[in-house]
Amino acid sequence: MRFIDEVKIEVRAGNGGKGCSSFRREKYVAKGGPDGGDGGRGGHVIFVACVSKNTLQELYLRKRLIAKNGQSGMGSDCHGKNGEDIIIEVPVGTMIHDETGHLLCDLSAPGKRFTLARGGAGGMGNARFSTSTNRAPRYSQPGLEGEQGMRFLELKLMADVGLVGLPNAGKSTLLARISNARPKIADYPFTTLKPKLGQVFMDDGDGFVVADIPGLIEGAHEGRGLGDRFLRHIERTAVLLHMVDSACEDGKSVADQIAEIETELKGYGETLWNKPRLLVLNKIDALLDEELETALAQAKETGLDVVTISAVSGEGVKPLLRTIYARVLKDRDQRIADAGEET
Repeated sequence: MRFIDEVKIEVRAGNGGKGCSSFRREKYVAKGGPDGGDGGRGGHVIFVACVSKNTLQELYLRKRLIAKNGQSGMGSDCHGKNGEDIIIEVPVGTMIHDETGHLLCDLSAPGKRFTLARGGAGGMGNARFSTSTNRAPRYSQPGLEGEQGMRFLELKLMADVGLVGLPNAGKSTLLARISNARPKIADYPFTTLKPKLGQVFMDDGDGFVVADIPGLIEGAHEGRGLGDRFLRHIERTAVLLHMVDSACEDGKSVADQIAEIETELKGYGETLWNKPRLLVLNKIDALLDEELETALAQAKETGLDVVTISAVSGEGVKPLLRTIYARVLKDRDQRIADAGEET
């Protein structure tokens, strides 16, 4: 299945059914009066956030959502049937924009629903217009048109922690070690071609979600490589893990690697640049003591907190998880407090 995170679709809700203009025509019932029923409501187009979905591919292939019209009203006070709603499941984190780019809804929680286009109301039958002075109305209402237009969908994955770094920094290896994700792991760059999510479980039964995006390269924020396209998926995270290959075979120093990623984060915008970051020196099992000291010294010059690990052997991974978990819990508490102030 392809990973699709942007889609433009056409939506059309159903039109309301016409009201009926009818009179009772029963034998032995004199002056039976109006009995025209109302038309049915047109079908809605509804989106529901679902945890089992992780791509917008279904909508990318479908392109157009058209709900059914409501049925017309009938005699004998029979109302028309409502048009059937179209209910589409989309990934949690789907954002819906109108044609002008205005944000209509952010489906940021499982089960959250949003009516993308409302069906038109059904017209009233002539029975509704009967009064003491007008006992035989001969008119009814037409149904209203349903809403329609173009909508733009953008997916931003919901994760607590984002993994960033140059290709071959070991992000996929770490994700596979700490979570239930099974990403492709190989000794060549760009083995990760689309974002991967992994659920990490702590000893208390709680945990957090980690998102691994494709490795960044110089100029990523300007469109080079794969990274810029997927940076949006770590905008919602509580903390970024900036992974660095401390035993880089390409001859790049730790300082150079750090500076390259920092430049891309800053170039992308304040959303990522101002996000809390933790510097993770990976592959320390391949370093001599003096090499590790040099790498640590260069990393600490950034002013960020630094953690050393080996994603392959597992050295330093448990302390890293405890540090991440503490930051995630702090962020959750802050969000709850902010939500309380807003209400």
